[in-house]
Amino acid sequence: MSTAPVPPAHDASDLGDNLPESNSWPGSASDPTDAALKHRLARLVLVTFVFTFVIARILVIFIMAGKLPPELFFHVKGTHVHHLNYGIFLLSLTGGYLIFARPVGKRLSAAAAVYGVGLALTFDEFGMWLHLGGPYWQRASFDAVVTIASLLLLIAYGSTIRHWRPHHRITVAAMVIVLCLFGWLLKDSMKWANESMVPRLYHLEINGPS
Repeated sequence: MSTAPVPPAHDASDLGDNLPESNSWPGSASDPTDAALKHRLARLVLVTFVFTFVIARILVIFIMAGKLPPELFFHVKGTHVHHLNYGIFLLSLTGGYLIFARPVGKRLSAAAAVYGVGLALTFDEFGMWLHLGGPYWQRASFDAVVTIASLLLLIAYGSTIRHWRPHHRITVAAMVIVLCLFGWLLKDSMKWANESMVPRLYHLEINGPS
């Protein structure tokens, strides 16, 4: 009478080593389209980030100038709820959704867009939550937004640099030189704008609705 072969015993620590990876999430290291997906999502986040930042700044200026009703500022028992709080909630919800639901396709694109909106709303008031207060028009907020936008640009387009041909590099070098020259010529104008516009914005914030 023959007996069935007994499978070899495995250590408990090896139980997950040989599991199939058929459920790998697009964008993971095992996905061959990882690079293209990463670039596409970074571009989507960049676009929503920039547009949300610009729209938020315009709305705040219009509300403070009395062009829009001050009721657009949300208050809870007399406390002004700044839009950085909206951004924190959006980032928290998006992070949880990406971790636990692991969306793909259009749902992943939608999550990336919401992430860009939350990122902009949060870092638009970076100076305020960095210093735990202060005016809305803080330099730190602009610096943070420029830094994040630059990082998103690198993620979206940086890795394609290795595919550039000589004429691409010459064109970019020429553009950098022209932009540097343009910036140098504009330094006096920018100094004037900083001296004349920033005090007006501070005055607008102080005398506008809180």
